[in-house]
Amino acid sequence: MRALFIGILALLSTSFALKSLQVEAAAELTGQQRAEVASRGLVGSLAPKLVLKTIDGDTIDLGSLYGKKAVYLEFWATWCIPCREQMPHLERTYRSAGPDIAVIAVNAGFDDSLAEVQKFRRQFGLTMPIVIDDGKLGEAFHLRVTPQHIVIGRDGRVQYVGHLADERLDATLQSARTARSAGMQPSPAGVPDSTPGYGVGDRLPSLSVTTLDGHVFRSLDPSTKRPTVLVFLSPWCESYLTPRRADLSTRCRQVREQIDSLAKGMDVRWLGIASRLWATRDDLSDYQAHYKVKIPLALDESGVWFRSFQIMNVPAVLIADADGKIVRRIEGFDAHLPEKLKDIARKMQ
Repeated sequence: MRALFIGILALLSTSFALKSLQVEAAAELTGQQRAEVASRGLVGSLAPKLVLKTIDGDTIDLGSLYGKKAVYLEFWATWCIPCREQMPHLERTYRSAGPDIAVIAVNAGFDDSLAEVQKFRRQFGLTMPIVIDDGKLGEAFHLRVTPQHIVIGRDGRVQYVGHLADERLDATLQSARTARSAGMQPSPAGVPDSTPGYGVGDRLPSLSVTTLDGHVFRSLDPSTKRPTVLVFLSPWCESYLTPRRADLSTRCRQVREQIDSLAKGMDVRWLGIASRLWATRDDLSDYQAHYKVKIPLALDESGVWFRSFQIMNVPAVLIADADGKIVRRIEGFDAHLPEKLKDIARKMQ
């Protein structure tokens, strides 16, 4: 009996240890796993032919490079901790690249500015070309995490999408210079259509999204005559950005608290729409539960909501009147938002 009891304890202990290791490993690989999800339908495809403009005013025509040299794009952000950790690897790769591979640092353009990017370049002594994305490049290459590494072979096909600066990335960078992608039928990578940007004075475009509770939210709803408030957010803004961008983290908290307070007593159609960068529906659900968010939430999985309104910074609030006309755009926290909403409501009467 004693031996059996000891055996059971050992088994339980081993099982618990294995589960702990699995959870720990899953946490460590979260970024890489998300990048691998982004690679589906992208690896093996012909890379899009886009023209980029560097922060120094130079032009890079990706299409003109294909067939001549490999291309290495690294998406990053100044507020991203693993980006900072991996930036020396990118600089070393650029300095040792040689003539058969182009190395380009692509700032994701999300909650960053030219001034922040220039400061970052000086801080890390970066010498490679730097591009600030307007959303089109990230859409074409399925941006989901930062850093996100994209390796395009000399044949113009996407060979690799990843998150880690590891041996696999280095091996791919080496093989991309000469080797051709094999074993896959290439098809052109999708280049996002030119999405019109809607701003103050425009009518809301016809968009729909499924919220976390399963309801379909339509930007235009002729069955109701109420203002619409779209709150653009990131579920990690308050927590992740606290050490490095405390001001932005504070604004995210202020807007969340303000919207929750207003949602209690105002006859408004509310929607919190989250960026898909570093976010899944599960992440958004955790955010909703942790902060007890009261308004409906949805993940912009296709990126069309953020593109349509050219949202590159969170938090941002768009207000449309009962006819669907956009009357206000607020970036950051505005203490006068309650009065602005009440003014819109009065005009409806």
